[in-house]
Amino acid sequence: MDFGGAALGGGGGGGAGLDVMSWYMGIPVVSRVYLTGAFLTTAACAVDIVTPFSLYFNWDLIFQEGQFWRLITSYLFFGAFSIDFLFHMYFLVRYCRLLEEGDFRGRTANFVYMLAFGVVFMTLIASYTSIHFLGSALTFMMVYVWGRRNEHVKMSFLGFFSFHAPYLPWVMLTFSVLLGNSVTTDLMGILVGHCYFFLEYVYPVLAEVRGWRLRKIMEPPAILHWFCGSYQENIPEQREEPHLHQD
Repeated sequence: MDFGGAALGGGGGGGAGLDVMSWYMGIPVVSRVYLTGAFLTTAACAVDIVTPFSLYFNWDLIFQEGQFWRLITSYLFFGAFSIDFLFHMYFLVRYCRLLEEGDFRGRTANFVYMLAFGVVFMTLIASYTSIHFLGSALTFMMVYVWGRRNEHVKMSFLGFFSFHAPYLPWVMLTFSVLLGNSVTTDLMGILVGHCYFFLEYVYPVLAEVRGWRLRKIMEPPAILHWFCGSYQENIPEQREEPHLHQD
């Protein structure tokens, strides 16, 4: 399966370990933390250190029993080690990294804020559904945002047909349906991704054109800028104004 392509370089066997470490350390910090958390969580379940029953999202257990770690672990577990797990890790690393190195380059606080936005709203939606693990939805959100921000990038599906990047989440959704999977989680990611895209990239342009006083509502708080080391950078004024896309 090829969604945008990935190149694997071949080298000598003696340098394989170094190549893997170089690749890992080359991943931007937020994407690397998320990948590490997802891998370690799955590994812990594989060796029976923890059980998935202690990780899944359950509103009552979280807010009545005080098991608040489920707010995080429900986004870290992607199932047992399998082809499906590798499939999810590929999309997680690829599109999380593309966003962090692309639109959010030098704006780590904004990237963390985007993920927090997704987690908060997906958690609220999940409380009304039977979805127990939300990592796939968060990945779909990132794929959606990346696709909308790279609308002219051409992609292919198994070499059979080509399409532009904004259609990627819908192609993935269709493929998931063909495999007999539920689409609720994927649709949640698309919905939250669309809300974020509108608030971050479309609303500021509308506010500027119509002269609204509140022109940006997705700016991270100062404490998050401080935590990410960007408090003194005054990023919003240095940022290039986004273009208003037409669907």
